[in-house]
Amino acid sequence: MTTSTQGRRQTPAAVLVLEDGRVFRGRAYGAVGETFGEAVFSTGMTGYQETLTDPSYHRQVVVMTAPHIGNTGVNDEDPESRRIWVAGFVVRDPARRPSSWRSRRTLDEELDQQGVVGIAGIDTRALTRHLRERGAMRVGIFSGESLPSDAEALERVRQAPEMKGADLSAEVATEQAYVVPAVGTKKFTVAAIDLGIKGMTPHRMAERGIEVHVLPATATAEDIYAVSPDGVFFSNGPGDPGTAEHPVALMREVLERRTPLFGICFGNQILGRALGFGTYKLKYGHRGINQPVQDRATGKVEVTAHNHGFAVDAPLDKVSETPYGRVEVSHVCLNDNVVEGLQLLDRPAFSVQYHPEAAAGPHDAAYLFDRFTSLMEGQRA
Repeated sequence: MTTSTQGRRQTPAAVLVLEDGRVFRGRAYGAVGETFGEAVFSTGMTGYQETLTDPSYHRQVVVMTAPHIGNTGVNDEDPESRRIWVAGFVVRDPARRPSSWRSRRTLDEELDQQGVVGIAGIDTRALTRHLRERGAMRVGIFSGESLPSDAEALERVRQAPEMKGADLSAEVATEQAYVVPAVGTKKFTVAAIDLGIKGMTPHRMAERGIEVHVLPATATAEDIYAVSPDGVFFSNGPGDPGTAEHPVALMREVLERRTPLFGICFGNQILGRALGFGTYKLKYGHRGINQPVQDRATGKVEVTAHNHGFAVDAPLDKVSETPYGRVEVSHVCLNDNVVEGLQLLDRPAFSVQYHPEAAAGPHDAAYLFDRFTSLMEGQRA
């Protein structure tokens, strides 16, 4: 038993066990209990509240590479959705107390209240290096007065479901459609398919005079066109795009009608599949708010926010022919040449793998919402 820096309460021991048998020992952080998921790491130094509430992290245990987490506490303005979605949270050195005037409670308290099991006081640098070398894998966090043996914990971790083959978007999407009104004069109407949408995304569109109708992941083409959209948006979300048969079929219907289309993150993978490309699982993925991406049309390098463990398998060096016309890779990650965007040349459709809404930053890619607006203006003309 150790003494917690959060409220000086007694903090139980905790253990993190990876599916390859690696074990890290620390202390409980947040709720006490056990949890399972895919171990991934996020390289952002700020924005942990937005990370925790991003639905794309559903069923993932997030390791923060920045050592000091929790210093700004938790507020009621920055959540990206209705709840924390991560399956578990791993930090090295949690803040002793919040130091932001916006804070309403500590991160430890928020995790506890929402039942999110975490672990603190471990060497997150060593864990991150391990995941980079071995790849993302299943993990379990166990905390409390009586911990399982390492062998028992490992067996339970290996019984947990894998991320590959997981169909998760319907689990995080809204069940009922809702509307985010345009800010100021309404210029356009967009139907946004919620596959795990972040709250900032419709807000960024609303700022540009777009009335956004957010529809469930199970929406049909009839649901989309019932709102008379000027454009259709496919959001980010969790899971394996190889299982997303309904969103792929829905996107193909939108492409057939030549409605202006924009997709981000999971939406980029859905567009890739709709065009006939495959998708594959990255070794450890891209997660964080400091990922370099090049716009191949201009040569400009953008620092961008990422959260994806899968990618589109499309050729970088040629224009591809698809049932919907020609398509090219518009953006590429400079770290590993992963496809980060697709652009149709014969229809008004494009997508990016990263997050241009960028809460909590950076904002290099905000222009993509303007590009979507320009597509809709062009279609009207």
